[in-house]
Amino acid sequence: MKALFAVSECAPFVKTGGLADVAGALPLALARLGVEARVLMPAYPAVAALGGEDLGGFDGARLRGVRAEGIDLLLYDDPALFARPGGPYLDEGGRDWPDNAERFAALSRAAAHLAREGVGDWRPDVLHLHDWQTALAAVYLRARPGGPPCLLTIHNIAFQGVFPPDLPPRLGLPADGFTPSGYEFWGQVGFLKGGLTAADRITTVSPGYARELTSPAFGMGLEGVIAERRAEVEGVLNGVDDAVWNPAADPHIPAAYDADTLPRRAVNREALAQRFGLARSPDAPLFGVVSRLTRQKGLDMLLDALPRLLDRGASLAVIGSGDADLERAFRGAASAHPGRVGVVIGYSEPLSHLLQAGADCLLVPSRFEPCGLTQLYALRYGALPLVARTGGLGDTVIDANPAAMQAGCATGFQFSPIAEGPLGDAIDRACDAFADVALWETMQRNAMAQDVSWTVSAARYADIYRELCAA
Repeated sequence: MKALFAVSECAPFVKTGGLADVAGALPLALARLGVEARVLMPAYPAVAALGGEDLGGFDGARLRGVRAEGIDLLLYDDPALFARPGGPYLDEGGRDWPDNAERFAALSRAAAHLAREGVGDWRPDVLHLHDWQTALAAVYLRARPGGPPCLLTIHNIAFQGVFPPDLPPRLGLPADGFTPSGYEFWGQVGFLKGGLTAADRITTVSPGYARELTSPAFGMGLEGVIAERRAEVEGVLNGVDDAVWNPAADPHIPAAYDADTLPRRAVNREALAQRFGLARSPDAPLFGVVSRLTRQKGLDMLLDALPRLLDRGASLAVIGSGDADLERAFRGAASAHPGRVGVVIGYSEPLSHLLQAGADCLLVPSRFEPCGLTQLYALRYGALPLVARTGGLGDTVIDANPAAMQAGCATGFQFSPIAEGPLGDAIDRACDAFADVALWETMQRNAMAQDVSWTVSAARYADIYRELCAA
């Protein structure tokens, strides 16, 4: 079985979010199941530096092949579109590149071309697209007969790739597809909309999010399309790379540990507190956040609930960047509460590992969350997740309610409805549980015993590929 992944980012080469983690980890997990996956992505400057073999040209670009970090990469090398400073989608001033439609339409055309023609004697059995940046490949593929079946994964439906209506001729899109049943979206060109109508199957990154997407509250205007294609939509939980995220062999933390050596975790807690300038608080939990600082992530609610957290004697360490007003507010909280609140604006992979290994409880109060990876890392590291009951958060964390406590299976804390008051209540419950040392350690062991790897989900994707080919 051969699969062609088409993505706009892939860890560890280029990363802005969870999509990159999936694109980097899932092909490795599939390889263990006999699925040979190759990953098509743009040759951004950081990726172009990998070099690679020239595999020919088409559509004014070159294709290069290189194997790096165990992944077979196919680099779409068009310097006019991708060899530029800034990020994959934003310029150095944080604005969308004005030609993003042309850039990712070109990547999508390349994906459709390679799906049909293959590379040398390698020809994919299935094309696996990810998010709006490559979704149009399904439209290009369907415009001509033949070609392999196509699967589209929605990582976050809030990002849709919507552009002006005069683009179809310039992008080489079929004119008859600019309809409500095609890639037209409220009079504009919808990249994700086109993929949703043209792909053979659709997955998203958790069963909970798959259910939510059929409602106006979560579907972001595409709930009707999702509902119409309900039979072809499935939620498959993301996993994590359990070799990279492994507290027993993590080079980024001062003390390695596992579920049988939890007392060693105290060394990491001390190191985390020192790094964030936090006072020792052995009798109250050290809460942590690793997140984009946005309203979607519910971090404005956390600021509102902060007095309640501090009243319990707890402390807070935050890593993240995002909305300027939230960055200012968290900096202000750290200034107002020295020794109790510590904030690092930005992102550091080693520091995020230390936070997972040292925090007692990880806060993820998102208003919506397709899957979430940070709570999966937290489970792996015994940093009990406190999460909003939405999307993949609700699917992966077992709330410490009375039934779960009696059954001895709780792994964290959930709150609902998603508002400041219930979040504060959950913080209180976490503080109460932390005071019971035996209970807390039991919950930590439960969390660390949970399989958050790609093993089960990769097997499901392999089954979906086989089902598509058989159909």
